[in-house]
Amino acid sequence: FQLPISLVHWSRTMGLTYQMKMKIPFDMADMNGHIKLPDVILLSLQVSGMQSIELGVSDKAILEDYNLVWIITEYDIEVVRLPRFAEEITIETEALSYNRLFCYRRFTIYDETGQELIHMMATFVLMDRDSRKVHAVEPEIVAPYQSDFDKKLIRGPKYESLNESISKDYHVRFYDLDMNGHVNNSKYLDWIFEVMGADFLTQYIPKKINLKYVKEVRPGGVITSAVERTGLESKHEITSDGATNAQAIITWQEMKKD
Repeated sequence: FQLPISLVHWSRTMGLTYQMKMKIPFDMADMNGHIKLPDVILLSLQVSGMQSIELGVSDKAILEDYNLVWIITEYDIEVVRLPRFAEEITIETEALSYNRLFCYRRFTIYDETGQELIHMMATFVLMDRDSRKVHAVEPEIVAPYQSDFDKKLIRGPKYESLNESISKDYHVRFYDLDMNGHVNNSKYLDWIFEVMGADFLTQYIPKKINLKYVKEVRPGGVITSAVERTGLESKHEITSDGATNAQAIITWQEMKKD
C-alpha cells in the first residue's frame, strides 16, 4: 500500500478540499480485478479523517471534548468505472455545507490523467455516543472546514418496501464493528452486493447507488439482506430483529471488457 500524498487547498465556493494519492493494493481488488466498492468507502473516509486530523477536529478530539461521534445517514454514489488493482488514484474530499443537523461532504475519485471515476455524496450527522441520539451540529466543530451554512436539505430518493424479494442471512461478526461499537457502514454494501450472486457480479458493476442508513445493527446478531431486481435496477433492504436497518436502490451497468 503506497504511502499517501496529501494536498490541502482552498475552494472559493465551498469549503476546504483535501486530496490523497494511492495505489490500489491486491487485497482490495475483487476477482474481476476491480477495487471493491466497500473499500472505496473505507479509503474515502480515511481521507476525510486525515483532513479532520490536520484541521484539529479529529474523531478522537470531538469524542473527548463533546462525547460526539460522526455517523453517516446516506450515500449517493455514481460510478463511471471502477479503478483496478495497482492503478494509482486520487481521492479528493470537500465539506460542502451544513445545517442544524446535517453535514454534506463530497468525495471524488480520479485516475492518473485526472478523469473522474467515482463521485460520492455523503450525509453526516453527529451522534451522542452514550445516548445514541442525533445531536445538533456544533459550529466550532465544523468551522475549520470552511463550509457554508445552508438551510437547504439534500434529500435522497423515496425507498419503497420490497414485495417479491429473495434474501440471505448473515451473522454480524466482531470484525464488522468499528471503534464506536457499531457495524462499519461499508459492511452494509458487502451484504447488499453479496445477495446479488457471483454470476451477476462478474458481469455487472454499479452505475448509481443510493444508500440510506435507518437504524444501527446490533453487534452479534443476524441480519437479512433482501433484494428485488427488475432488469438493471435492484432495490435492497437490510433488516434485523424485525426492523429495517438500511435501504438501497442500485442501477447496474454491464462490465466493460479490457
